[in-house]
Amino acid sequence: MLNPNEWFTEIDEDNHSAFSFKIERKLHEEQTPFQKIEIYRTVGFGNLMVIDGFVMLSARDNFLYHEMMTHPVLYSHPSPSRVWIIGGGDCGSLQEVLKHPEVEEAVQIEIDERVTRLAERFFPELCRANDDPRAQLKFEDGIEWVKRSPPGSVEVIIVDSTDPLGPGEGLFTEDFYRDCLRCLSGDGLLIQQSESPLFHPHILHPMRKAMKSAGFKEVSTLFFPQPVYPSGWWSGTVAAKSGIGHPRERDIANKPFSTRYYNLAIHKAAFAAPDFFLKAVEEQETTG
Repeated sequence: MLNPNEWFTEIDEDNHSAFSFKIERKLHEEQTPFQKIEIYRTVGFGNLMVIDGFVMLSARDNFLYHEMMTHPVLYSHPSPSRVWIIGGGDCGSLQEVLKHPEVEEAVQIEIDERVTRLAERFFPELCRANDDPRAQLKFEDGIEWVKRSPPGSVEVIIVDSTDPLGPGEGLFTEDFYRDCLRCLSGDGLLIQQSESPLFHPHILHPMRKAMKSAGFKEVSTLFFPQPVYPSGWWSGTVAAKSGIGHPRERDIANKPFSTRYYNLAIHKAAFAAPDFFLKAVEEQETTG
């Protein structure tokens, strides 16, 4: 049994597994009106943010998630000038979005302001773009934001949400996707984190079905490693109003910023799905 004073452990009872971090000390703990947030200093993964007992991000490997939740969808859109990030309070996705010079406006809609304020304190490397004049930080309900926004008001929506529990539960529904579809412009794209393809097919496949039922023309899931999340293998699902299209290869090759994981080859390979996933998709579509 690991000493809880020396190790933080997230246990996945459903999949009979766990992931542990050796910790130096707890840096912060608070209960917000929405959730419990803890920050730890770990030995091997730098600072660690935990929400309601679930790991949100670590300083060591968050670049995998933030790069793959932003660059593939932005480079798949012909002109992503207006971007919304629903959730994403740690600001890592916002920072990656604003590396794209074609983005004229990026609005982050996070329900819990304390996530952002704690990120600014304990993960300042993720918050360097917060003062970019193109950035807007809104602390309100993302579901309501989308519901009241006018048609065709955004090119790309990035749903950087927690698991479908608590404040994040309503972000996985057909009604929410239908509102997103209405807000997107003609070539609009949405991407949402879609959990582990190995551990959470009961979330991922109904989510894809809800996107299609909402009216999205094309839905495709991309895959990437994420050591601190259950199974170590994560996904994002892209939904297109008219079609996902091909990546802007020349722009990727000449991108004016560096990445640690994402490149053109990764972009193309990430959409290659394993056979067990394709079979599950086929079965779902056949049975309706």
